[in-house]
Amino acid sequence: MQTLFPLLFLFTFTVYANQTFEPSETCKACHPTIYKEFKSTQHAKASIFEDEIHAAVWKKHPKNTKLESYTCAKCHTPAASNIDALVAKHNGVVPDANNSTQMEGISCAYCHRIESIKHDWMMNVNVVSKEEKSYFGSLKKHIESPFHKIKTDSAHFNGGNVCIGCHSHKKNKYDMNVCSTNVKHELDGTNCVSCHMPKVKGNVSNMNETKEHTFHGFPGTHSHQDMLSQYVGIDLKESANTFDVIIDNKSSHALALHPMRVMQLRATVTRDGKTVALENKDFARVIGADGNPTPPWLAKEIVKDTAVKGNEKRVVRYDYALQKGDKVEVTIGYYLVNKKMLKGLDLENSEVATKFHLFKTKSFEIKK
Repeated sequence: MQTLFPLLFLFTFTVYANQTFEPSETCKACHPTIYKEFKSTQHAKASIFEDEIHAAVWKKHPKNTKLESYTCAKCHTPAASNIDALVAKHNGVVPDANNSTQMEGISCAYCHRIESIKHDWMMNVNVVSKEEKSYFGSLKKHIESPFHKIKTDSAHFNGGNVCIGCHSHKKNKYDMNVCSTNVKHELDGTNCVSCHMPKVKGNVSNMNETKEHTFHGFPGTHSHQDMLSQYVGIDLKESANTFDVIIDNKSSHALALHPMRVMQLRATVTRDGKTVALENKDFARVIGADGNPTPPWLAKEIVKDTAVKGNEKRVVRYDYALQKGDKVEVTIGYYLVNKKMLKGLDLENSEVATKFHLFKTKSFEIKK
C-alpha cells in the first residue's frame, strides 16, 4: 500500500454561525465532576493547538494550502467567535491560539444547544438554538438552575443521536464517503450515548442529589477505551493444526472507521516458559482511486476494506498447532495513524501517532 493521506474535514459552517457560547470553564462551578471528565477528552482538545494529528492533517490539507480556509472549524472549533471568517476562502484568517473561543474546542454550551441536525448529501450540519444560556438535557428530574434554562423535551437530544451532526459521514466531490461512522446508515435510529456516554456514579451537579450521571469523558480511541471493550468479545477455537480467534463486534458500527487508523490483532503462545509471537493481523478501511490509496479529496473507491463490521463475528485463523498446557494471549489494539502515513504527515516522532493503543486482552489456557 502506498502512502495514504488522511481524512478530509471539508465542512460547511454550522447553521446560525458566529453566535456567543458560554465558556466551558463557567460550567465547572456547578458541574465539577462533569467538567473534569470533559476536559480530558478530544472534544475539549479538538483544535489544532491541542490535537497534533488534526494539526498535521490541516497543515497538508488543500483547503489550507490553496484556499487559506479552515473549514475544519465546523466540527473542531464550532464555538469560535469568528467561525464565518475561519471557513471563508482567501481572507487570511487562520486559527489563533490567542482566541479563547477557538481553544474551547467543542464546548459544553455548543453541544447542549444543538436543537436538530440538517441531513445533507456531503455531510450533516448542526442546527444550533439561538437562545443563549438555554440548554438541552435529558435529566427529567432536576433542580431549576438560577444560571440557565434547562429544556428536557427535545426528542432529538433525548434520542441520543446528537453526535451525528459531526460523526455521521463526509463525502468528497466524487460522492465518495471518505470517513464515516454511518457508512451504510448503521446508526440511523440508534443511540450513540448508550455506549459513548454511559451512566456512572456521581452527582450531575452540586445542586442535584443524584446517584449517577451521564459520563462526559466520551470513551473512544483516545481515552477510556475500557468502557467500550465490553462491546467486543474475544474467543478462541482450536483444531488439530490450527486455531481460530473470533472477534465478536457487538456494536452497530465497524471498528477502525477512520481511514487513518489501523486495528491490529496480536497473539502469543507460551509453552514451557518460552513465548512465541505470531503474525500480527491488521484491519483497516483504505480509500483511493484506480486501485491505489490516494488523499481523501481524490478518492473514488474503497481500495481495501478489512475492518471488522458492525455486529460481525470475524474469524481469524492461525496456522499453529496448540498443545495441552499452552497459554495463548490475544490482544486487540490500534494505531491512530497508519504507519505508512507517518512520514507524509511529519508525524514520525509523534508519541500519540506512533503508539500502539491497547483495547482489549484475553488469555486462554489449553487444557486438552
